[in-house]
Amino acid sequence: MKLEKILDKLGSIEKNSFIKIIDNIISKNPKNIKEIQKILSSSDKGLKSVDNQNISKIFALTANEFQEHIKSKFQEITSQLDILIDIIIRDGNCIIKQDWFSRLYESEIKHLKSKIKNLKTDFENNNSELSSSRKRDYKIYKACLHTAYHNDIQNNQDAKITSDELSIILTLSKQLGLSQEEIKLINYSIIPINKLDIQDVIKELKNIGVIFYSNKENTTYVADEMVRMLRNVRGKEVAEKFYRRTLKLLREPIINHIAREHNINRKLLYSQKIEEIIKEGVSFTNLLLDDIYKVGSTLTEKKRTLNELCEKGLNIKNLKGSTLEDKISSLIRHFENVERDEKVGISLDGFDKLLNELNQALPKLNKQIKDQFELQDDFVLKADFLLDFNIKPRDILDLIIRKDLTKFIKDNGIKQRGDDILNILEHYKDVENLYLENYENVAYRNLNLLKENGIAVKESELGIKFEDLTKIIFKSLGFNVDETFKNQLNTKKDKMDILLDLGDDEIIIVECKTSKERGYNKFSSVSRQLKSYQNLALKNDLRIVKILLVAPEFSDDFVTDCEMDTEMNLSLIKAATLSNILEAFKLSKHAKFPHVLFRDIVINEERILKALSKR
Repeated sequence: MKLEKILDKLGSIEKNSFIKIIDNIISKNPKNIKEIQKILSSSDKGLKSVDNQNISKIFALTANEFQEHIKSKFQEITSQLDILIDIIIRDGNCIIKQDWFSRLYESEIKHLKSKIKNLKTDFENNNSELSSSRKRDYKIYKACLHTAYHNDIQNNQDAKITSDELSIILTLSKQLGLSQEEIKLINYSIIPINKLDIQDVIKELKNIGVIFYSNKENTTYVADEMVRMLRNVRGKEVAEKFYRRTLKLLREPIINHIAREHNINRKLLYSQKIEEIIKEGVSFTNLLLDDIYKVGSTLTEKKRTLNELCEKGLNIKNLKGSTLEDKISSLIRHFENVERDEKVGISLDGFDKLLNELNQALPKLNKQIKDQFELQDDFVLKADFLLDFNIKPRDILDLIIRKDLTKFIKDNGIKQRGDDILNILEHYKDVENLYLENYENVAYRNLNLLKENGIAVKESELGIKFEDLTKIIFKSLGFNVDETFKNQLNTKKDKMDILLDLGDDEIIIVECKTSKERGYNKFSSVSRQLKSYQNLALKNDLRIVKILLVAPEFSDDFVTDCEMDTEMNLSLIKAATLSNILEAFKLSKHAKFPHVLFRDIVINEERILKALSKR
């Protein structure tokens, strides 16, 4: 769930710890202080009175400093922060009821203690599968950690690891190729694990700003933006779902090789070994640098193998980068962009239809998804519910075994040639709704995101497509989009985009503008255009109730010029605002959108959504 949406659900007291941390960061003049002050200048009461959308923007601007704040908490090595963060960043754990969190925490402690015991046995057993070189790596790391932790006790001080010691320990673990899980097991073989009270756990995580807790719902929330930050702190470069997607493309001998390297039982089933590799926290970068290739592969062969993995397996063409490291970085950035994007690849209606038909065809799927993502609800195959956990259609299909996918495709008349998962997504794509869900991307002419979301369109077609989608939105809001009347009025020189006929010779004129650049800033040219439309309407004895200009966003100068114009009754509306108004309108009591709400210079989304929500 996005940070802004979580903040909307909470009271001021429940946000307090988070706000205090950001306030403290701002007081120390962070890197982006000018942009932050620009946002804060609209409020004379400081950060607490800023709306949730702008708090989210300020959090993004303080991300580097916030991340350093979290890292500093890891110096208290007995805090169990690594255990707790590893729980809350798992796919599906961003929304957890308190009792469920308690169970997950208890289960994790029990699991860790069992693995520590097994590791100790492997150390002592000369016939264990643990190689002598791996035992040596573990012993080196353990000895260094033991010294760093216990040297304070020898100096009559509390046992701790300083920031300098921690940086050396982290460097050592990286050079030894230890996974996050291996590090954790060795750490807690030296530092005893004491089970904490869940209330204390929640309080600690809330105080450092990584979770929110709703007293009313007894629920912890971890924002999607925070999950990405915490994953970065823990050195996990990609989400579990993308790691799983990549591992499933590898042959079993390669999976066995990775398992052997990280002390994972090779007798497990193929899918179980993949899950264990993910849980181990094996570095994604190291995996693609060394572990997936045949022994003795040249650099050229490694690049070719990685390119084939991305092109044929992950459907990512032309992976950028000249070196192997650059290519891996490009792949990680690709996964980050896919994760950040709120769109789901198919329409919301299409996702619901897919889930309903999967549930009928595969009765065990609900339990599988529930268990895989550690979800608490009994029935989880609901599009809105899964999207709150940032679980998308592709993430569900990735978990279904090939035999079941093949049967589902045949039974539902889905195309069988090519990639099974892509064919299923294409089958459930509702093109009109998909375009509407990507309305803002069309406005910004963002071809890359449109392509990633399953929309193939030429750049030259985006202007007309934006106009067509805007017509669909206004029709859905109950307006009469009168194409015939518009065509009668238009001349060869003056051609308005959209005319809304209100009856009794009253109209609203709508102009649509797409722009790649941030902040639409062409008032002089667009005002001449709109005034010519105004004159055209007045010549035909029509009363212009409003002129609306729809664009992705507007620069401050554009807004100022608009405010100074006395000749037109012009309002500016952002594409995202119009899209959100439509969603709120669908849930409102209104049969037709009350156009009197279009009265600001820049349409105030929050005011309109509040007005529509009144019963």
